[in-house]
Amino acid sequence: MAAAVLIKNLQKSYGDVQAVKDISFTVQPGEIFGLLGPNGAGKTTTIRCLCTLAKPDGGKIEVSGISVVDRPKEVRRRLGYVAQEVAIDKVLTGRELLQLQAALYHLPKAVAKERIKQLLQLLGLTDYADKKTGTYSGGIRKRLDLAAGLLHQPELLILDEPTAGLDIETRIVVWDFLRKLKASGTTVLITSHYLEEIDALADRLAIINRGVVIDEGTPSQLKDKIGGDRVTLRIREFTPVEEAEKAKDILQSLPFVEEVIINTAQGNSLNLIVKPGNNSLSKIEQSLAEIGLPTFSLAQSRPSLDDVYLAATGQTLMDAELAAVETRDLKKEKKQQMK
Repeated sequence: MAAAVLIKNLQKSYGDVQAVKDISFTVQPGEIFGLLGPNGAGKTTTIRCLCTLAKPDGGKIEVSGISVVDRPKEVRRRLGYVAQEVAIDKVLTGRELLQLQAALYHLPKAVAKERIKQLLQLLGLTDYADKKTGTYSGGIRKRLDLAAGLLHQPELLILDEPTAGLDIETRIVVWDFLRKLKASGTTVLITSHYLEEIDALADRLAIINRGVVIDEGTPSQLKDKIGGDRVTLRIREFTPVEEAEKAKDILQSLPFVEEVIINTAQGNSLNLIVKPGNNSLSKIEQSLAEIGLPTFSLAQSRPSLDDVYLAATGQTLMDAELAAVETRDLKKEKKQQMK
């Protein structure tokens, strides 16, 4: 059986900006696959190429063995796409918008009527169906967008940041619905920069950074690769850099400490990887006290996907997000200066 999605050595540039350098991964039929990475990593560009909305500069993309480049119309019939930004006509009611979507896919009226009824019920939209979409909240608009993407019963549903900006209650509704879709046999591909979302939903995932895949596997496999427990330490609420460096030097000398990283984005807190079962917290606190450094906060946990990202890139996902924002702001400032 062909992979639901096959992407090999994908490349895509916009002018001088190389959005995707070399991305490869496969998605198997019937699984939820996650693309995890900060904004600007190349997730949305990859999805746009997969959905035939952008033409790749190089590489191979297939949906169920069908070339996206050579047979785009056939690929479009097999997938549903829900973009990050919800784009709906605010004058239409929810039901009218779904009827329009059904007409675009040439669904027979009787079939469309039944599917619309089912999707409205499944996504909790029945009470909103005959109200104008301009009156909907962000969460209800997102649910309607999901219904539109599923109306033609695609083999593959592609979601770009499906819960960005939504409240917790709506996120849980979307998560439960995606699990039901998977159980029914639909393949789901999600892009997200929410660690907990990918961890909770994805059977497998690929972590993307700066246009390349830096790791791939199940959440458990990726966490097991890096081993050790995680310790987060704050000497003070906002630690002076010289104290953070002093603490790093003493902590690196402890036999059970495998790595120490100073997290500048979090007030010079320290992230440690330690061997499990060594009474680590008390020994760390004692070692710092002996050199005259206090302990503001100290916590230990098992590895997370953020730890996987940190091990692969040397920065947390939040650090990468902040760096992307700074880069974007600098580019805007330079453009303004050139005007």
